Amino acid sequence: MDFAFVVRQRLEELRLDQRDLAGASEVTESYISQLLGRKKLPPLPNRTDIYDKMSGLLRIPREELARLAALQHHDAVDRTWKATPEPRFGPMRELILAKCRTARLGTMRAIFEKDAFGALEQLITRTLIETIRDEARAHARDESWLRSLASKAVQSYRTMRVELIDLLDSDPFGSIGDFTPFIDPLIQSWVFDLDHFTLTVGLTSGATRRFEFREERREKISDNAGLRAFLRDTKLSAGITPEELSIIRSIRLPRRATAIFYYRILQNLRDPLNFKP
Repeated sequence: MDFAFVVRQRLEELRLDQRDLAGASEVTESYISQLLGRKKLPPLPNRTDIYDKMSGLLRIPREELARLAALQHHDAVDRTWKATPEPRFGPMRELILAKCRTARLGTMRAIFEKDAFGALEQLITRTLIETIRDEARAHARDESWLRSLASKAVQSYRTMRVELIDLLDSDPFGSIGDFTPFIDPLIQSWVFDLDHFTLTVGLTSGATRRFEFREERREKISDNAGLRAFLRDTKLSAGITPEELSIIRSIRLPRRATAIFYYRILQNLRDPLNFKP
């Protein structure tokens, strides 16, 4: 039994229809139809409150609905290897360019058009989506916030709830959907510095987020008990060179690693099979 089957069966038992479920869940009938028609996977439980609302109407524990939804996601992944869908170049792409600060707009448009959905366009687009996803996650249960966005996007509250579910359930590393209803009211502007490779995003809330590459120097990590025991045991650490010790100390290992664990790492470093002649 999958999510759609259980929900359909329960609706029949209670003599309810998809319209009743859409009303209780505060989403569109079209969205419910897609879920029950298996045209759309149910959202992951940790990204939405839709199962809290469904459970009251269907008289099924929220945990059971969430479990069925999660199983359906796992089955879909096991069943097929999905090719990444084509990116959507439509309204959202133009909107993203329109949000670019005027001084850099010409340069960025030329780069986007020369290398369609190339590395730079992907980086900027995915970063903006991740930014609005963070904002949406912080206000996911704020009904007044969502109604305000719906008003700005000239959409119904239920339609906006569906858009929110899709945004929070989207894969940050997968295909890029059209999240125009969120980008337009939440992103004030952005600018990409080609010299320093930094992206600065200004939000309509007044906050600013900056994304950049930076050098990180590892702090010297003090030897843990396992490493100290290994070095004290002359049988285990016999003949260890300063270079070998430096390599072992540079590897991030569990704090509970034992002396035998370090001995095996040393032997692995010395194994000639790890080195080409």
